[in-house]
Amino acid sequence: MATEPVEKDPVERDPVGKRVTALAVYPVKGCHRLELPTATVEPWGLAGDRRWMMVDADGVGITQRDTSRLTQLACRLRPGGLELAAPGLPPLSVDEPTNGPKEFVRVFRHQAAVPARIAETEWSSAFLGRAARLVWQADPTGRPIESHAGDGDRVSFADGFPLLLANEGSLSALNDWLAEAGDEPVPMTRFRPNVVVGGAAPWAEDGWLGRRLRIGEVTFRAAKSCARCLVTTIDQETGEKGGQPLRILGRHRRYADGLLFAINLIPETAGVLRLGDPLSVALGVS
Repeated sequence: MATEPVEKDPVERDPVGKRVTALAVYPVKGCHRLELPTATVEPWGLAGDRRWMMVDADGVGITQRDTSRLTQLACRLRPGGLELAAPGLPPLSVDEPTNGPKEFVRVFRHQAAVPARIAETEWSSAFLGRAARLVWQADPTGRPIESHAGDGDRVSFADGFPLLLANEGSLSALNDWLAEAGDEPVPMTRFRPNVVVGGAAPWAEDGWLGRRLRIGEVTFRAAKSCARCLVTTIDQETGEKGGQPLRILGRHRRYADGLLFAINLIPETAGVLRLGDPLSVALGVS
């Protein structure tokens, strides 16, 4: 009697369909998002995502935790470089400093130093109102992922992992909690994801951890939930600070790892992500 073929990597059946609804990169760490219709997946993250960073006099990354002014930094990628714009300053076009001065920098003060090249100082210092340098990660293979990763896994100047995926259903549930508390809803941009998915149940992503995800033609490992920080309380359009959504996450999503929203991904294959790409979840553990 004939038998059904066994799938090598079976996935959950999804009659409704989970699909990509937004893609974004942040060319300079902490800057305003750059929304894209397609994005190329590299081993260390999406192409053009956080390969640049502003650092202080000690070579430590400057983020929105330090200054919400970074929300006003608009970036555009161009072949071989970057275009920067901010209120009150002339626009600046910067080339990738392939032969620029070498510098060892830290994304966070407690982390190991990694190599970078200095691209610019004057415009960055004027923008931030203090001494700063714009650096470029010439070799993204030089920064290993610190946890939940294999020996060869690398990351750009992102906080800790190559990509962040967020679920529209979870945002809807969070905004329902905010409404019940008498607070205004927050947009997905507060969480600064690279990939947003619609069509999934609230908090379905909790069950994806430790599994393999396929988004369009690309495969990822769902490595770890994302513990949220004060950046989520900053309006990404104006830079104004508030108290939500951290307070509501503290009430409903407090775990040993922190106040959790969205999940971190590590690419297993390269390829291109597109708006509308379907997402499937392997039934087995990756």
